[in-house]
This record gives sequence, structure tokens and C-alpha cells, in this order.
Amino acid sequence: MPFPVPEQPPRPSQQPPVPPQPGRASVPAPPPVAPPRVAPPPVAATPVGPPPGPPVAARPAPPTGSTYQSTPDVPKKSGEPQASGKRRVALLLVVVLFLVALVGAGAAVQLTRDLPTATLTTEIASTIKIPGSAPKIPWPGTGSAELMIEGMGRIGGSGGKGAEPIGSVAKVMTAYVILKNHPLEGDAEGPSMTVDAADVADYNQRTLTGQSQVRIEVGEKLTERDALEALMLPSANNVAHMLAEWDADTVDGFLEKMNDAADELGMTETEYTDPSGFLPTTISTAADQVKLARAALKIEAFAEIVELPSAEIPVEGTVKNYNDLLGENGVFGIKTGSTDQAGGNLLFAARLKVGSRDLVIVGAVFNQPGANTPEQLAAVNKVVRKLLTAVGRTVKEYPLVAAKPVGSVRTAWGSSVTVTPASPLKVVGWPGLAVPVKTTTATPGSLVTAGQQVGEVQAAGVRVPLRADAATSEPSLWWKLTRRS
Repeated sequence: MPFPVPEQPPRPSQQPPVPPQPGRASVPAPPPVAPPRVAPPPVAATPVGPPPGPPVAARPAPPTGSTYQSTPDVPKKSGEPQASGKRRVALLLVVVLFLVALVGAGAAVQLTRDLPTATLTTEIASTIKIPGSAPKIPWPGTGSAELMIEGMGRIGGSGGKGAEPIGSVAKVMTAYVILKNHPLEGDAEGPSMTVDAADVADYNQRTLTGQSQVRIEVGEKLTERDALEALMLPSANNVAHMLAEWDADTVDGFLEKMNDAADELGMTETEYTDPSGFLPTTISTAADQVKLARAALKIEAFAEIVELPSAEIPVEGTVKNYNDLLGENGVFGIKTGSTDQAGGNLLFAARLKVGSRDLVIVGAVFNQPGANTPEQLAAVNKVVRKLLTAVGRTVKEYPLVAAKPVGSVRTAWGSSVTVTPASPLKVVGWPGLAVPVKTTTATPGSLVTAGQQVGEVQAAGVRVPLRADAATSEPSLWWKLTRRS
């Protein structure tokens, strides 16, 4: 009967196998080196005793029912590659969701950004000539002439032989200098000057040469306005010299002021040698005198005096204006002049109404022939009448900019509509006149509607709105998402 083999406790030097740790692969312990074993006899349930062998090096097989077991090889977890793939998919999903959120936020910003302002461009030039042939003006065959319309420009001129004597037209500069140095406000008479013996002697001397004068007496007092009326209406030479001495103490000192004023006004072909214009050495041109007339008419007292048909002067009494054209063809001034050397001369101003506009024509006709003063002045008046009649026929209202498309409004995304003046831009003038044109633009916004005012075109005081002919289209969703500005 076989003896049972008692259970052997493990050797102190041997440690029980460490079970595998969750989450990591266990490294299997090296298998025990088993000694050669003899096959047991075929006896059921009979444990086999330990085989012979070296007591230390060999590890006996564990008995049946023993809890001691060798640590088997632990294979690598079959599910680990799958877990790693899932982590990659999750990470990719997070990235995709982040990008979607980022794109969504950017799209929201793009869709809500303010749209850029539309741009208005026009084809309107800064200067436009009134279409048509230049007017035919009946310029005088002799002498010289000049015409312009205040605020509009020069119509033209004739002559051009250079400076010539201008006779009593020189008194315009005398009055201009006096009023610049001694202004008259409203109906004021101004300071007075007292006639002395030297003034009377001068008067008597001039009488011998047939000059135009007014009678004076020693002790007589003339106000500034009295003296200017005597100077400009009956063209008193003696009063011209009295005013010169009253203002500058000497005639030479006053002449210096006259020529300085001419230089300031750009009267480059003018020379004053006496304050009355009696001397033939006082010379000028029609163009130069028109410059002076425009400046003088801005002085209210001057414009009032030259329009008077008559005036009351101390001692002399009633004096008559030598300008026979007053009130004819709108004429309201300015000064006649005639001498043997100068011929007939007239520096004039006339009012002209065209439509709703009140215009002022300033002109000069010089050196017209005649045997004496009446003939000379009649000749010059005839020329002036023809000139004013021609101007009245020629100066009209003309279309400068037609009511047709003159530009366009274009949005940032490329939608474009034409722009048209609300009505034709019409100006007063004459064919060939170059008219400055100003085009201004309003801020149209990003979109425009049909009929919206987007600007304005103006010339010669006339303004016409520029309006969009249609509405611009809305920007597309794609343009909003992809816009860069």
C-alpha cells in the first residue's frame, strides 16, 4: 500500500507567484526546471512521489491538490489596438468639432460685419463750354471796346492798339480814391471843403481853355457828396483838382495815390498825369477801365451818384448828367469823356434780366471820332446801343448738363446703377462761354435705392441733384462669407 506523500511547504528561498496586475501585462516567471521523471505505474489517483534529483536545483512537481502553481505565460491583451484606435477617433472628432465651431464663429462675424460704402463716379468735367457758335458782336470799326458780365466773365473786346487818352473818364479813378480814403455811409454828405481864392483863380484860368466846370465862390462850402456829384455828372475839372488837394494837400501827391490804385487793380496800361483827364498824357485802355469800373461799383455811394440824372450843387445850382444813355438799355452809369485827342469815350454799366437772374454788364467804348464833344459822344452812344442790343439777344439760358446718365454708383460687391441729374442743368451765358462746374457727392451708404440723391452738380449758382436710376442689389451670402474688406 503506497504511502501518501505529505504536502511540502514552499522553501523559504522561493516566493509564491505574483498574480498579474490589472492594466499592465505580467511578465511570466521562468518555468521551474523539472528533473527527469519516471512515469508512474497505472494506478488511479496515486500521486507520484518526487523524482530523484538534486535537492536544491530541482523543483519537485506540486502534489495533487496543492495551491502552489507555476505562473503561466500571459499573452498581450488582444483588445489594446482597438482601444488606441478609439482614442484616435475621439481626438479627431474633437478637432473636427472645434474647427466647425471656429468656422461657425467666423461666418457669424462675416455675416454681421458692416458693409462698405458704395462709390460714386461721374463723367462731368470741371469746366464745360456752352455749346454753339460764339456770338457775333458789332464791335466798333475804330477805337477800342470791352464787354463783360459781372459774375460770369468777359464777352470780348476790340481794338488793342495800346493805351490812348481817355478824357474825363479819368475822373472815375479820382472818385474811387476819394471814396476809399473818405467813405460815405448811407445818405451822409461827408466832411466839407471851403472854396478859397486859389480855387477861384484856377476856375478862371480853366474857363479860358473851354474846360467843363461848375461855378464856385470864395467861402463856399462843398460837402464831399456835393463835390463828387459835381465831378461825375457835369464833369467839373476844377472840382477834380479841389478834391485832389483836399485829400493829399498837393495834386502830385494825389496823382501818386491814383497810380498806386491802378497798380493794385492790375491796370498795367494806365497812367494818370492829372486828376481830371484833360491832359492827353493821361492814358488807359478799355480793358483797364473795366477793371476800375467793377471795383468802383462795389462802393454804394459811387453807384448811387453815377446813376443820378441831375443834382443840386451850391452856387451852380442844378447840374445835369452828361451820360445821355442813362435809363436806356438798362444803362445806369458810369462816365463820359471827350477831348480832341481822346475822341468820344464812355465807361458804362447796364442791368440785364435773363429769366430769374439780374445781371450787370460792364463795358467801355473809347476813342470814337467826332468834330466836337456832342458828335463824339453821339458816336460812342451809337456803338454802345448796338453792343447792348447784341448782348441782350445772345445772353440767354442754355443747357449745360443734360438729364441723362452722367455716372454710376457701384457697391463693393459689384452691383452698379447709373446716376442722372434730376433735371437739365441750365445756366445763363452765351455760346462758347466756359463755365466752371462743381460736382459734390453725398455718402450713398452701402446700398442705394431708386431715386436716392447721391450728389449734386452746380454751376453759375444753379444746383441740380444727382439721383440713382435704380436700386443696387443685395450682396450674396458667398460674397459676405468670403469678403476680405
